[in-house]
Amino acid sequence: MASGQTAEAVTMLGMRNDLCPGQHQQNLMVQYSTLEVTTERPMDHIIWSLCSFVYGNPCCLGLAALIFSIKARDRKVVGDIEGARHYSSTARSLNIAATVLISIICLSLIIINFVRN
Repeated sequence: MASGQTAEAVTMLGMRNDLCPGQHQQNLMVQYSTLEVTTERPMDHIIWSLCSFVYGNPCCLGLAALIFSIKARDRKVVGDIEGARHYSSTARSLNIAATVLISIICLSLIIINFVRN
């Protein structure tokens, strides 16, 4: 055992109902260790992608970010953490680009409006 791990023994009863009347059930001893996992599950940035898609979709970056966010969530559900990290990173980059473009467009519209008046 590595340091920081604790071992516990758990008795599991067989849950089978298809035994014949003369057979006896076996108790299974399962030993597992509790280990704190330090690797974090990747974020899928789905809310940020939805906001980028709905509130401003410059050059379809919000749509692309939403697609990659959904792919990251699917990979995370399947258990492919590396694939989820890859799609999550791409979704984050697309969301950053969409947010920057939306911000520049909004600020330039505000400045143009004040210059005209």
